[in-house]
Order: sequence, then C-alpha cells, then structure tokens
Amino acid sequence: MRYDIAIIGTGPAGVSAALTAKNRNKKFILIGSRTGSEKIRKTHRIVNYPGLPNVSGEALNQAFLGQLKDAGIEITEKRVANIFAMGDYFSLQVDQDFIEASTVILATGTSFGKPIPGENENLGRGVSYCATCDAPLYRGKETVVVGWDPKEESEAAFLSETCSKVTYIPMYKGDGKLPGKVEVVTGVKPASVGKADGKMRLSLVPLAKGTEAAVDHIAADCVFLLRESVAPDKLVPGLQLDGSHVKADRGMATNLPGFYVAGDLAGLPYQIAKATGEGNIAAISAAQYLDQKAREATKQSVRQSV
Repeated sequence: MRYDIAIIGTGPAGVSAALTAKNRNKKFILIGSRTGSEKIRKTHRIVNYPGLPNVSGEALNQAFLGQLKDAGIEITEKRVANIFAMGDYFSLQVDQDFIEASTVILATGTSFGKPIPGENENLGRGVSYCATCDAPLYRGKETVVVGWDPKEESEAAFLSETCSKVTYIPMYKGDGKLPGKVEVVTGVKPASVGKADGKMRLSLVPLAKGTEAAVDHIAADCVFLLRESVAPDKLVPGLQLDGSHVKADRGMATNLPGFYVAGDLAGLPYQIAKATGEGNIAAISAAQYLDQKAREATKQSVRQSV
C-alpha cells in the first residue's frame, strides 16, 4: 500500500501536519511516539503559545494527543531507519518492513546528537541505527547496543534472542529491565568507533570526570547506536542541509521533490508556535503537490487516449 503522505514525528509540527492532512482527505501515516513530545512534556510552563497562556508542557502535550484521538488519527510507534527517494515516491524502511509514500514530511526535531568519531565512516559497515532492522545480519554474532533512552532496552533484549552476546551501554540513569543474558556496562560513554582485527572496536571513556572506566573498549561484530532520532542526511540520502538543519523554502519544500520538513529540524527559532505553523504549511504543500501530480496524470491519460 502506498500512502499519500508519511509524517514522521509526533511533536507539534507532526501533530499539526497530521491534522491538516486529515482535513485535506489524504491517506497518510503518522509515525512517532504515542506519548507525544518528550521535550514539551518536560517543559514546566509555556507562556507564549497563542490562546493558551501559562499552560504546562504536560497539559499542552495531552491536548495535542487528545486532538489526534478525536480526529481518529493513530500513531504508528516504530523506528524509521532509512528513507529513499525512488523518483515518484519514497521508500521508508520501518523496522523490518518497507512502506511507500508519495510525499514525506519530516518533523523529528533536532535531538539526533553529534556523531562520535568513526561513526559516519562505518555506518552500514558495522555501525547501525536500527537493531530490529539489522538483527538478522548478526545472528550468532556479538553486538553492542548504546542506548540514549530506556525504550532502547527492548532492542537489546530483541538482539539477545538471536546474537551470541549482547552488551548494553545506557546513556541515562536508572535501573534497566533487561534479560540476564544481556551484559550491562555503566559509567562509560562511547568515544570513537573503528575496525581492528576484523571486528568493530568501540572505545569508551568515563561518564564522570575523575573516575576510571571499568572497560576501555569493547570488540563486537556490530555496534548499534540508538539515539532518539537519526541525523537527517543519514536518514535520507541526498537531502540538502543548511548547517545542522534541513534546507527548505517557505513552503517547507526541500531539494527532494515531494519531501518536506517542519519544526526545529527546519531551523531557528525553536518555538512551538513556529513548529505548528510549519507543520500546517508542510501538509498543505504536500497536498498541493499531490493534487498537481494527479492533474498532470489525468492530462497525460487524456492525451494518450486521443
């Protein structure tokens, strides 16, 4: 099945885009977290959102989710590993499956983090961003998972069902819930990743200054770096950036025809009101693009029949 629009992200930009796509009667999928935006949830007070003065972040987030529910819009909670431009549509790798969409709106925010040395060079050559996607490639082999969020523990648990050894390195505090066969290494963070003697080598340094790392490196067949989101140029090959943001025009269109961006990923200022407006614009632009393509297809069909 091919969607008209694939919307990625459930922050204010993604929510706004989904509501507009619904109003435009487009067939779309909304991919993101069913709990909405963590960034908004953690905001104590929001004082500059029109119509809702002095609202708490939690209340605003719940209002967004409630509006989606009232509109009958479901959130698909899966990981998008790659998006490929295929000409007149886009192919999205979502967990172990592929879906197609005529247009895409990317609204994932800017929480993808700075790559560690060696990460970009070894992406797809022993470094991966999706355990669920690439687990079959490392059946019976040794893997390392670095997780920036507790939800990534499920990925490590999944890998432990097929890999001979799984080491998990949490980048957050708190007691994890992992199977006993997953080895957990705490108090360290990745410093670099490279290859040595046919294995990936993840170098580690202490999280806290003045302490020593219990382990200075781990060798494995693959290193999974699981951040909240992937840098846009790694997620979408060929996507043009403007510094750390995606370059877009006032219609939120990027250099890839049919591909749009909205919210913090589109640049400063990082404001909720800006994000909701851009989500609305991106969805309108996507709908207009689809309608124009449909008109062109109809004209072509008429010419061929004459």
